[in-house]
Amino acid sequence: MWTRAELKDNAKKFFKFNYWKMVLVALVLTMVSGGGSSAGSRSARSAVNESSYGGYMSPAEAAGFMVGFLTIMLVVMVVGIAVSFFLLNPLVVGAQRFFVVSHYQKAELGELGYGFSNSYMNVVKTMFLKALYVFLWSLLLVIPGIIKGYEYRMIPYILAENPGIDSSDAFAMSKQMMDGNKWNAFVLDLSFLGWIILSMFTCGILAIFYVNPYVYMTNAELYVALKEITFGGGRAGYQSGAGYQQNYQSYQPNQGYQNGQNYQQSQNWQSDQNYQQSQNWQSDQNYQQSQNWQSDQSYQQNQNWQNDQNDQHNQGW
Repeated sequence: MWTRAELKDNAKKFFKFNYWKMVLVALVLTMVSGGGSSAGSRSARSAVNESSYGGYMSPAEAAGFMVGFLTIMLVVMVVGIAVSFFLLNPLVVGAQRFFVVSHYQKAELGELGYGFSNSYMNVVKTMFLKALYVFLWSLLLVIPGIIKGYEYRMIPYILAENPGIDSSDAFAMSKQMMDGNKWNAFVLDLSFLGWIILSMFTCGILAIFYVNPYVYMTNAELYVALKEITFGGGRAGYQSGAGYQQNYQSYQPNQGYQNGQNYQQSQNWQSDQNYQQSQNWQSDQNYQQSQNWQSDQSYQQNQNWQNDQNDQHNQGW
């Protein structure tokens, strides 16, 4: 079982080794994760300020202003959603891949574009479904939305290592990885509360240069730990960081990471067994039929041979 101290120790070690690149990627990820809504609100406020003016407006002018304002708001909303799903979400997957790769080797900034060059539409679709499901669960009550948010927490990391995975498999794998770990992950998030408060007193400077990269790397360590625990690979050497290759061998998660295939194999194993049994059953039936057919042929031959012998005997007699 993983511990918070274990994850944070590994995160600090990898963070220090690739410091400036992690700071830059964390800054991009922070802006992407929280910049969409603020940008939309700023656009809305500017539209209101530019449209408001002193003086009396007639009812017709007021109606026209409201229609224009609502139209602008709708356009801004549609554009914001499109930018979020088609541009920002693949960038989030690429940023999370950067931190996952950093567990195995020294990651490069080019990992940020991974979501755009590998199964782009599948990444967009899966991230859209993730946001949609969390939103729909949040409509019931706040608590179910939070629970589902933690249940689907591993989806960006799964896409970061296997972007072509089917959406249903990604959701099932994330659910399986977070089963029994949602509360511990919540406590892990709370453990950074002191750092976040301290960052507020430094006007966000501490967050940019230490807290945010530290948090993102710790979350990537959580993903690696849950992946190893849930789908195998063992925990040997994980605490000491023995899996971290100092010679920077090329990291190929799609070659070594086959959780999606293993998950599908586990689901289809029973089907394959049933199929083989049905094939064997048919083979046994065909074999019995062939044996019976040969027996019938042999029996008929014996009967014919005896009849021929009797006829010859009678003729001779």
